[in-house]
Amino acid sequence: MSEWVKKNQLLLSGALATLLVLALYKVVGPIAAFAIIIMPFAAFTAVRVSTAFVILFILFSYFRLHEAFPVLMPFKIPKLLALASLLGIFWHLFITKQLKPHWNSCHILFFALFIWLTVCVFAASNRGLAIDYWSGILTKVFIMVFAISWWMTTLSHFNLVRIGIMCSGVSIALVALQNKANGIGLVEGTRVTISRDIRSQLGDPNDLSLVLMFPVSFLAAELFDSSGHKLRRGLAGIGLFLVISGVIATQSRGGLLGIAAVLSFFVYQKVKNPLIVGAIGAVGMLAMVIFAGITDRQSGGAAEGGVDASAMGRIYAWQAAINMALSNPLTGVGVNNFYSNYFFYSPHWDGKNHAVHSTWFQVLGETGFVGLMVFLTVIVGIYRSLNRTIRTNEVNFDPKVAINAYALKAGLIGFMVSGTFLTQAFTWPLYIILSLTIALEKLAADHNKDKNYGSYTKSMA
Repeated sequence: MSEWVKKNQLLLSGALATLLVLALYKVVGPIAAFAIIIMPFAAFTAVRVSTAFVILFILFSYFRLHEAFPVLMPFKIPKLLALASLLGIFWHLFITKQLKPHWNSCHILFFALFIWLTVCVFAASNRGLAIDYWSGILTKVFIMVFAISWWMTTLSHFNLVRIGIMCSGVSIALVALQNKANGIGLVEGTRVTISRDIRSQLGDPNDLSLVLMFPVSFLAAELFDSSGHKLRRGLAGIGLFLVISGVIATQSRGGLLGIAAVLSFFVYQKVKNPLIVGAIGAVGMLAMVIFAGITDRQSGGAAEGGVDASAMGRIYAWQAAINMALSNPLTGVGVNNFYSNYFFYSPHWDGKNHAVHSTWFQVLGETGFVGLMVFLTVIVGIYRSLNRTIRTNEVNFDPKVAINAYALKAGLIGFMVSGTFLTQAFTWPLYIILSLTIALEKLAADHNKDKNYGSYTKSMA
């Protein structure tokens, strides 16, 4: 009997699979039967093209493409991409062992930050809010930082990520500009949003400007790359103009400051004169403020004398963050707890809670002085890693490594500047920059080692 089973394993497996499909069809319906049929093909695809799923997960998670284009909402694309990415990571990490883990000083710093955030979650004043954010966002960030930093092993991977970020940024900008032209979802009558009616994360003008800020550095890197093809640089210039126009349409002062910082960084690479760069940056910032029509804003506009209501709201929120840290120096009020604790710590109450509108004060208020120190250490670690990559690449210069390094460095600078007025401490931008920075440093080191080894073997011959 056992010999017969061995000889007919394939037949028996097919029969069992058929019975399972029929049972699901009868009990649940055709959708479940169809799902079980395509599952092996989906699993095979997830394993074979794992890098593509990881990149798509980054783009959909950060740019919220399914919310910008609501027709994609029913397909639950982010969840499907997350499952496919995890399956591919598990398969190649433990089965094929093609995914080779490596450690970087930034990994250690990020791990320390995650541990401290976890401590702050369980010490939060509203533990339910903190745990929901930890399980829904922070754990995904934790897994994907390691996955991305280990997966990005070739320049073609970086090219795909860079192209994806640029195309996604332009797509979101086009939707924002269309909404602005048609008066859809405007806040305060002038500030553009996307999918505000379905409570999208892009439904706040400040959050939308934050999303659009990230691709600016990549588009600018393409535009300022003197070794690049003219057509590609021209397309990058058009894309950069559209994305900047999208940020201008949000009338976010933090977003405009971030753009000025990114563009000034690239101008400095060409000019090397801080006075000229500063003058160009100041004129550019003034021009963007005028085009943005910030003086026409209902909050923070010219109609408000002295310190406007928007600025005062930020000052009150920052005072609340300081009070939270003073009351809880080690852990603050807990991750994702600033808004719910605003009433108890703010010196001014106008009848509603407010967001902190600052990355630095968000970290201070929600994770205490210890959390702020660890967070700053992570940023310093990323900056130093990028500097090491640039120095390593100078030995055996590769323009493709350079363009990615400068794009990431500009993105980090833009994050730090715009982060003064935008809340982005525990969202995707910094951690995408972190993971790509780790991967790029490893790639540049391996590339330099291979070049040196090739030169050594030639000299020996």
